Amino acid sequence: MSEQSRIEKATMADAPLIQDLVSSFASLGEMLPRPLAEIYEQLRDFLVVRDKGRLVACAALHIMWEDLAEIRSLAVLDEWRDKGVGALLAEACLDEARALGIVTVFALTRQPSFFERLGFHQADMMALPRKVWGECFRCPKFPNCDETAVIIELKARPRA
Repeated sequence: MSEQSRIEKATMADAPLIQDLVSSFASLGEMLPRPLAEIYEQLRDFLVVRDKGRLVACAALHIMWEDLAEIRSLAVLDEWRDKGVGALLAEACLDEARALGIVTVFALTRQPSFFERLGFHQADMMALPRKVWGECFRCPKFPNCDETAVIIELKARPRA
């Protein structure tokens, strides 16, 4: 990442850009597409990376329950891949989960090695709560999912 790049909370103006970025990977079968209405509804979940004002990456931390959240829609423009941007976004999501007191974070991914480098481990998708499966029904690959579930257990912050 350059000195002019930074991670920020997404703004309303970012929603169409997030959708374009996610859609570019969804068209390749790399992630689930996100309708623009859904991105607006979940905009508070999203972090973005900007470089000189241009959105170059995004990720969302979606809360599932009091102790469970998912990192989803992690996407980085091709020219920004392999520069640590995705890892920084994932770490920012984990930091936010810790700050909220969430102890388990998971992702469904076709890139498990990326998450394993961040401390996640592979898990049986069937062991995830049923609530996690809510989006699976609209996936074009359902029921023949080719994603891998990865999970990380975070240390809870002591309550004051």
